Amino acid sequence: MAPRLIKAKTNSNLQAFGRRFRRYRETKGWSQANAARRANNGQGVTPQYIGMVETGRSRCTREFAECMDQEFSAGGALLELWDDLVEEAAYPAWFDWVSVEHEAKSLHVFELGVVTGLLQVRAYASAILNGDEKAVEARLKRQMILTREEPAPPELVVLLDKSVLYREVGGPDVMRSQLEHLVNSVSNRLAVQVVPMRLHTGISGSFVLATMEDRSQVGYVETVARGVTMSDKDDLNRMAEALSTLRSQALPVDMSLDLIKKVTAEKWT
Repeated sequence: MAPRLIKAKTNSNLQAFGRRFRRYRETKGWSQANAARRANNGQGVTPQYIGMVETGRSRCTREFAECMDQEFSAGGALLELWDDLVEEAAYPAWFDWVSVEHEAKSLHVFELGVVTGLLQVRAYASAILNGDEKAVEARLKRQMILTREEPAPPELVVLLDKSVLYREVGGPDVMRSQLEHLVNSVSNRLAVQVVPMRLHTGISGSFVLATMEDRSQVGYVETVARGVTMSDKDDLNRMAEALSTLRSQALPVDMSLDLIKKVTAEKWT
């Protein structure tokens, strides 16, 4: 299921917190860039992230709020607002995943059925999307986060069920091109690992766990009807545990690449 390219929705509590956050920033006479440099105890975030907090498009952590409360000299008021408005606020289930993906510092992906959208070649994506060129272009545009210079690309870890290597999508030529692209995509910021084709914790379906600049997390689960974003702590903990287990069961990157090359040569050439 492809994330829908729609304007990001917001949660009213997150919007209310963001408006007050902006007032504190403007009272200081700071730009978003100035505030960004002071975040996370001087480690900083991007100005774009400050913008997302102020418009209710990101659910910041309490640690982030506490730091900015001190920077704004708010005397604990901003932190109290976080406790009142943000702690129990969740990303709406229909929240625009593409905006989360764009701002994430890292993405950990498990794919049960097909190659993840961020690593699909055009022909493979076209076969999955039934030749819908508009949808294909949108999917390929999402991949630009992996090659951008500013901000730095997110760390991407992709865990693929072994069956993905054997499931024909678009024909042998398309499969060969797609698997070669997987091999060539691996870098110090992008890992591809193959999970053995057996009963495992990801057997119920594909999912993604995004970690944002302030170390908050957002989950994404695909269903037949649509993709659903998740921010409930228990749900995120289960997703993190599943990813940890799957990665422990997966082949190391070098062995995964050797397997992908072998399948390419033996089945798709």
